[in-house]
Amino acid sequence: MTTTLGDEPIAHNAKRLLWAGFLAILAAGIGFGVRGGILANWAKEFGFTGTQLGDIGGAGFTSFCFGIVIGGVIVDKIGYGKLVLAAFVFHIASALITFAAHQGQPQEVAYKYLYWGTFVFGLANGTLEAVANPLVATLFPKNRTHYLNILHASWPAGMVIGGVIGWTLGGAGVDWKIQLGLFLIPTILYGIAFLGQSFPKSEAVEKGLKLGEMFKEVGLLGGATIAFLFVLFFKDAMGLPAGVAWGIGGAILIAVGVITSFSMGSLLLFVLFITHALVGSVELGTDGWIQNITGNILTPEQGKQLFVATSALMFILRFSAHFIESKLKISPIGLLLICSILAVVGLNLVSGITTFAGALLALGVYALGKTFFWPTMLAVVGDRFPRTGAIAMSIMGGIGMMSMGLIGSPGLGYAKDRFTAEQLKEVDPAIYEANKAQKESKFLFAESVYGLDGTKLSAAQSAKPEERTPEQKVLSEASISGDRKTLKADSFIPAAMAVIYLLLLIYFKVIGGYRVIKITPEQAAGGVAAPAP
Repeated sequence: MTTTLGDEPIAHNAKRLLWAGFLAILAAGIGFGVRGGILANWAKEFGFTGTQLGDIGGAGFTSFCFGIVIGGVIVDKIGYGKLVLAAFVFHIASALITFAAHQGQPQEVAYKYLYWGTFVFGLANGTLEAVANPLVATLFPKNRTHYLNILHASWPAGMVIGGVIGWTLGGAGVDWKIQLGLFLIPTILYGIAFLGQSFPKSEAVEKGLKLGEMFKEVGLLGGATIAFLFVLFFKDAMGLPAGVAWGIGGAILIAVGVITSFSMGSLLLFVLFITHALVGSVELGTDGWIQNITGNILTPEQGKQLFVATSALMFILRFSAHFIESKLKISPIGLLLICSILAVVGLNLVSGITTFAGALLALGVYALGKTFFWPTMLAVVGDRFPRTGAIAMSIMGGIGMMSMGLIGSPGLGYAKDRFTAEQLKEVDPAIYEANKAQKESKFLFAESVYGLDGTKLSAAQSAKPEERTPEQKVLSEASISGDRKTLKADSFIPAAMAVIYLLLLIYFKVIGGYRVIKITPEQAAGGVAAPAP
């Protein structure tokens, strides 16, 4: 690798802006961590199926895409401060909407409050990342991988805090609304930290590149990726007719074509976009369910402890990216390849856990694998595509989150429903018929299935083993079997990522190695000279 690493920021307030962004993503992590711990509360209180819970959790990642993509396009035009203010308002509104759900409401009413509250929460998170990611990449141009990993260390830190909240307050029976409301504390802190600060401009804006020029490397290939995910959103999440959804997707693609003068875009950037869709599905999709799954296989208390422990490990590891890159001489692509292999091994190990110690080891391997995925992918885009300003980085983050919301979280929920139902039908068809959900579980083009009623399954899982009825014992065992099969199926995603990263590693070796690209004067003036290393 020929990249020169350094620690010199380009602004006097760079560290304050870095830690303000850290607090902003911390608020998102706490909200996410608490939600993972209260899924069982929602299933018990409202009778939701695994697919319904997956859809609610996925709403926050789908809306994140709107926030980060729209924010990434306009951030250099309207300024970082206005977007931070908008995110702050969205965070407050999300709490008010979510808290409107209460026991005794019709299920469909509670579902809408929780779905849209989560949606607005994700919109706030996406808007903040449209600020934080390009801001940190601009502030530390010589060491993006290191500082973006530090920025995103706040995500597992938030999950640690959220897990501890569930572990302590949830274990003590504190209302889920009080647990969730604690994310408002870092929300207020990031508002204070950003208040009154001046912000730098991206390299593309400093060089005078126009919006169309920034979009050229995204092009029709990148536009097709985001358009397809929006089609899924409007068709599956919003329930619009397929023709209308595809029409909206086509309009998005045409708009990108007009902006870019119908440039095809960079094939490398397109590959990175597709790969980041897989990152969102496996990293964040699994994070949304892992506490629930391990808590079901072992005990809910142990599930919370494992979630906190592995999140803490991620937090520590994200401060070591500079050591890996500078001392071990591993390029960002090499790091991503190693991580994807570890994720495959880790998920398969977790699927076979029987003890707390074994689970701690297995989840440690998985955490080591997934730690560097998200921030390192963002750093690669910042290093290789500076002409795109904040746009490509924001689109990549949006693709990852929308993939998680539309594919990762609902897909794992569907897998849990399907594998559990198949196991129960094989063991005792009569018990399955007596306990199946009234609502079908659907996922993309897969065959629809009837999962288990969330209230009945929660009652079986929460009962002490020695007090379970024979029927509850069969339900619980079928659910555990379904969770194990879900994790094994999940491991195919990082396996596909490993193949892509290996090919990218070979590609960079052929072209002379991974290096950071700078915008040349010719490019800034609209020329076609090659990028300067």
